[in-house]
Amino acid sequence: MEKVLYITAHPHDETHSYSMAVGKAFIDTYKETNANDEVIHLDLYKENIPEIDADVFSGWGKLQSGQAFDVLSSEEKAKVARLGELCDQFISADKYVFVTPLWNFSFPPVMKAYLDSVAVSGKTFKYTEQGPAGLLTDKKALHIQARGGYYSEGPAAEMEMGHRYIGIMMQFFGIPSIEGLFVEGHNANPEKAEEIKANAIARAKDLSQTF
Repeated sequence: MEKVLYITAHPHDETHSYSMAVGKAFIDTYKETNANDEVIHLDLYKENIPEIDADVFSGWGKLQSGQAFDVLSSEEKAKVARLGELCDQFISADKYVFVTPLWNFSFPPVMKAYLDSVAVSGKTFKYTEQGPAGLLTDKKALHIQARGGYYSEGPAAEMEMGHRYIGIMMQFFGIPSIEGLFVEGHNANPEKAEEIKANAIARAKDLSQTF
């Protein structure tokens, strides 16, 4: 049995979001194909994802100086403990499925906060004499992303920073496989929107058979 984290970052559900519709098709088919796997859905818009702020830095600093967890303020305890939970959960998984829209060339801010929460030295990567080295070398990841325009090629390709960022972070963690499944062009060509969506859903179902 493997553990899959299905991580979504969209305020809407599959009835109003192309990325969520394709993500749901993927994960539903994956569950049918891999009935013994554990799938955990993290809806980042509903989860408690602390930002790394002054409380977090203060709490971490106290712990690194050798102080006990009990001496932290209530705010420090809550945020530091939650960040630890998120990171431990991430490490315990075998596969990751990220679902995001492309917003302003990237993804919703809550996804950045989540990735910050799992980027922890000594847990997901380590520092060596040769530079940072990822520690999650036995995992795999998929990013499902909806793009209203066309970013796979052409003049806008260099402006896409959402999938690129997630890919860089996965490589930083040592994850050897990161795939991308993109739904694009539905705003640029609204007359083809339903066809674009249907084709992406079909690709998602196919990909779920081998992920």
